[in-house]
Parts: sequence; structure tokens; C-alpha cells
Amino acid sequence: MEQLSFKEQCQQYLTERWNDIVQLLEAEEIREPLADEFELKQKIHDCLTSKIKSYRYVLPTQLLSKCVDHSLDCRSLQVADESEGSFDARTIAHLVIVPFDSMNQDVLGGSKEPYVNNPLRCPAVSLAYRERQRNKSDWDKLIFVLDNIQDQNDLNYTRKIFDQILYEIYKLLEDVTVIYPTPNRISLERTIKLLKDFLSERSGGDRLEAIATSLFRTISEKFKLFDSVKRQKVNVADASSGMVADIECYLNNEIVFLVEVKDRRLSLTQLNAKIDIARANQIKEILFMAQQGTEESNRNDIEKKIIQEFTSGQNVYVANLLEFSKGILILLGEKGRIDFLSKIGVELDNTKSPIKDRKAWANLLREI
Repeated sequence: MEQLSFKEQCQQYLTERWNDIVQLLEAEEIREPLADEFELKQKIHDCLTSKIKSYRYVLPTQLLSKCVDHSLDCRSLQVADESEGSFDARTIAHLVIVPFDSMNQDVLGGSKEPYVNNPLRCPAVSLAYRERQRNKSDWDKLIFVLDNIQDQNDLNYTRKIFDQILYEIYKLLEDVTVIYPTPNRISLERTIKLLKDFLSERSGGDRLEAIATSLFRTISEKFKLFDSVKRQKVNVADASSGMVADIECYLNNEIVFLVEVKDRRLSLTQLNAKIDIARANQIKEILFMAQQGTEESNRNDIEKKIIQEFTSGQNVYVANLLEFSKGILILLGEKGRIDFLSKIGVELDNTKSPIKDRKAWANLLREI
């Protein structure tokens, strides 16, 4: 089997670590790699967000290279450094880190050749080249991090810090602006397919909530049924957020309609609990947007409960989002549908939805 080049090894290691960290972060199953090293952590963050754009690429490039070949001196920028372990870091920066940056919304700044810019046109990140730097403070931070790694000279520690760098990059993605190319026109059928495609990947309810919230906000604006529509962030308990449901619709400063969003089957327990809350707050209208329907084992009991509640003055509805939205999207017309689609991107941004969900929505719009 042909041996991978150094560049290919770096690409492979970066991909493996990034995929692992993203998966753990999105499942909320990761502890921050450097949770107990505040100063080092802060300096890493400062370097990745430096006003000198070229500096943002240094730690990912230098640490990735040393993770793959630990004999390298992570402070070296050029072979001309002539110190033990010197190497051409520019190749890894431009052929590995720059494409990675491009695939992740230019989170580091979108520079195509960061290592040819003046700040990094020197042999190494060291005090010897401090005076030529315009931002000496951030240069010192780079030195601090890289000296720390080189002094420790421990592979496990190096890889731990590299994981922290990837962790920080992922966190920075939360604030990255994603461009949503909303179409100038769209048919009813294409709109439904677009929503179906977006919902085809599970997201813990986040995508479903974003669509439902955007739909009710569009209803509020176009049909004047509500004055405002509020939504709590997914996975936040109703009680702790001060809300009584996932989505609350207000009229004359009172909640008149509740929407509870479920990307799994609705259970009888969930139904009863939310009805009790609605009753306690004297809210008569409640919709369960249950994308997978109701639990089969409790289906008859759920139907009986809904009928029973109606006789006592409580209106309870269970619907699938795509089925529910179809008639509304007809009434909205083409202009209203376009407005609705634009609101989904805004909602994803406002609630800082995971970057993969925001990118997925942007990519689907781009395909129209």
C-alpha cells in the first residue's frame, strides 16, 4: 500500500479529529479539552480571533503538523529557520487549513494564502521576530502557546491542545454569518419538497421548531391572527425559560395559541402534561406538531383524551408539519412563501442553531 504524503496525513488527521469533535459537541457529550487551563485556553481563543488575519491560521497549522510528525518544531514557519525540526509550514497552511476554512464558512477569515503575508514572512514564531510585528500582543500569545507545546514535547498533550483549537473553531462557527440564497419565486410543490428534505435529517427538533416558528410568524404578519410569536430554544425546559410551550402565540398581550413541537411520536404522558399546563394558564387552543404522529400503543387513548377535552372547552390538535403547512402555503401565495422561507434562515441564526443545520438550509436553497 502506497504511503501517504505528509500533506495527506495532515488532511486525514484533521478530518478525523474534526468529525469526532463535531459529533460529540452536537450530541453534547464532550468536555472541553483544556477545561482547567484558563490562561492557555484564552490565549488560543485570542489567537484564533486576532485582528491580524494571518495569525488565525498559525495555531491550526503548526499544531496539526506537529500532531502528525511530533519531531517537528511547532514554532518553525520555514525550513530557512535552520533549527532542529524546522519545516515548511506554508504548504500545510495553504493546502490543508485554507480548504478546511473554506468548507467551514471562512470561520478563520477566508484568507487564501495567509503564510505569504508580511506578519508570517519570517522563519519562526519567536521573540527574535517580534519587532517586525505590527500586533506584538497577539504575536506574544502565539509564542506563549507554541513555546508551551514545544517545552512539554509530549504527543498526547500536543493532540489535546489541537483538540482544544478545533473545539474553539467550532464555537466560533456559532457566530458566523451564513448566506441564505432565498429564491425569487417558488411553487407550492417545491416549497413542500424543500421542507421535507430539510427535515429528513434529525436535529433533536431544532429544524422542526425553526420551520414551525417561521410559519406561525408568517401567519401572524399576513393574516393578523396574532400580535407576536415567541419561541424558546430547543432542549430548554419550559419552566426554566418562563414559557409554557415551545411556541407561544400572543394576541392583546395574552397567549391565545400554544404549539408543542415533537420530532418523535407523541405520547399520552406528554399530551396530558401539556394539557394540564394549558388549562392552568387558561389557554384553550393547543397544537401538537407531532412529525411522527402519535404512539401506536396509546393512539386510542390519545384520541379519547382529545374528544374528552373538547367537551370541557379545551381544543387540542395533532398534526404533521408538512400536512399542516400545505393549506397555509396555498393561502400565502408565492410572495408569502418566499417570505416564509427567508424567515427560516433568520430563525436558525437568531437561535444559534448548529452550523450543520444552517449550512444544510443554505445548501438546499442554493439548489433551487
